[in-house]
Amino acid sequence: MTRPKALRPTFALKRYGFATSSQITVALRERRFRQQLGWNAAGALFAAGSLLASCLPGQAYEAGYAGAATMPGITIGNASAGIPGPGLYGFSQTFTYQANVVGPGAPVINGNQTTARITSTALGMLWVPGWEFLGAKYDAVIVQPVVESDFGAPINVSKAGLKNTYIVPGELSWKLGDSGFFVKTGLGMHVPTGDTPGPAGLSSVGNPWWIYQPELLVSYLKDGWNITAAFSDEINTKNEITQYQTGQILHAEFAATKQLEKWTVGPVGYYVGQITADKSSAFYGGTINTNRYNAWAAGGLVGYDFGGAVLKVWAFQEFNVDASGGTPRGGRDSATFTQGWKVFCNLSFRLWAPDPPATDRRPAFFK
Repeated sequence: MTRPKALRPTFALKRYGFATSSQITVALRERRFRQQLGWNAAGALFAAGSLLASCLPGQAYEAGYAGAATMPGITIGNASAGIPGPGLYGFSQTFTYQANVVGPGAPVINGNQTTARITSTALGMLWVPGWEFLGAKYDAVIVQPVVESDFGAPINVSKAGLKNTYIVPGELSWKLGDSGFFVKTGLGMHVPTGDTPGPAGLSSVGNPWWIYQPELLVSYLKDGWNITAAFSDEINTKNEITQYQTGQILHAEFAATKQLEKWTVGPVGYYVGQITADKSSAFYGGTINTNRYNAWAAGGLVGYDFGGAVLKVWAFQEFNVDASGGTPRGGRDSATFTQGWKVFCNLSFRLWAPDPPATDRRPAFFK
């Protein structure tokens, strides 16, 4: 597979007549990186750069970046616009994503598509202090994921490590009278605390820039129903090393579940797509891989309340994806996307709750 232009060695840059000083610098960085890690390991990472990124859910990307900080579909299985009672809650989340690379630029070897497999485990906490502001209840969230990814031929590369920490310093939830409707809004932040080796800081699963993610959730929570629509928008800042800026990513996730005693069941679905263009930099010679993508998925959820903990499992099949705007290669659009299925599992539990208010200790009968 041909390397992305910005990662070809210096002699190749000169041969094709676009050897800018920044591109030569990239080639020298690549050479030093290979010397540190060994030619085979680093060479695989760099040669697979743009396609490696395309194997992850999101195609407007800087080479080596997943394109979306939040895995599409992960929010809706355990979300609503309501907030539980005061306390400190914990949750453990895992998922697996099994997909193939599709799109006009997708490689096919002997009739076989390139595979992408991603697994993740995350631990998180939800804090509900019992505060109210502007008539809304307040909460805060923190999540730390660990991610592993494997990619088939012609990439044959694996990544594993700490992903960036996700923090929501504040969410506000309003109950709209006795209608059963709730509205919640908040601001999440993906903090650049993950593993970021390599010349561009993207040779592992972390990314060296901040991402802000405002959110809006609307729910109907009544008579055992949880009908929720959750929207969020990833707003990327520039890569602190390369100055490349990924476009905004819109998430829209939906659920309509019903609680039947201890069981919860219902359909779920999502849409994810890029809504603004990437902004390249001199580091990559102005190259952009893909400017637009869209993906739709549908699935189902089942949950069980054990009393002290709630377990939920939900799954999706991506049924409609498209990507466009890739740098032309051989006269065709090089844009790619992934299409497949994914399964999520979430176990949530309360770690601590405030003491109940003291009761009136007067005798039951008195004169």
